[in-house]
Amino acid sequence: MMEKITCFFRLTGWYWLSVFFLSMLCVLPVFSSTAHAEFEARDTVKKGAIELGVLAGYWKENSLDGTKPSSNQRAIFVLPQIGVVLTDAFDAGWATGNIELLAEPLGAHYSKPFSASAFGGSLVLKYNFLSFGRWMPFWDIGAGMLWTDLAPRIPEQSQEFNFVLETGPGLQYFVTEQFALTSSIRYHHISNANTGERNVGLNAWLFSGGFSFFFP
Repeated sequence: MMEKITCFFRLTGWYWLSVFFLSMLCVLPVFSSTAHAEFEARDTVKKGAIELGVLAGYWKENSLDGTKPSSNQRAIFVLPQIGVVLTDAFDAGWATGNIELLAEPLGAHYSKPFSASAFGGSLVLKYNFLSFGRWMPFWDIGAGMLWTDLAPRIPEQSQEFNFVLETGPGLQYFVTEQFALTSSIRYHHISNANTGERNVGLNAWLFSGGFSFFFP
């Protein structure tokens, strides 16, 4: 019985992540059909468009991979972004969209289990859904590198240089043709890829919000 309960809580994070994204896909067609704006996201987010933005994020550990964190890990992330839309829109009904590549530097401050810092960056591929008027849901996936002085002071990691994998859904709302508000949730994984003596990954949810400017 306890194993079933434990399994449920490990999966709960992914469950609510899926609910969040599916809810957006169900609700957004209502917005786009009832309130056609004088412009839509697809008018701006075209092949060759440049995105400049910044996100602020709250990083909270989880144990979805079955490992128990050594401490109640928490951090604040700052994520500048610069991206370019790589493709024309793929015609796929409600899933019509295009692919964007972003470079995303990061800076972070850990407040728990003790004061620490992190610096690095990722390359992020982002699929923009373009069928919802001013609302633009997206899903992104990224990989990169990170230095943090959490290690070797925590039992999970033995060296300061690490790698990052991350993915999750998000939503942008175009206030004007060039300015958009952004929110996202990512599953965020940090590890040293077995290049150190200890390599128990640091897994977390990264909740973030910010804004972007688009230049067609």
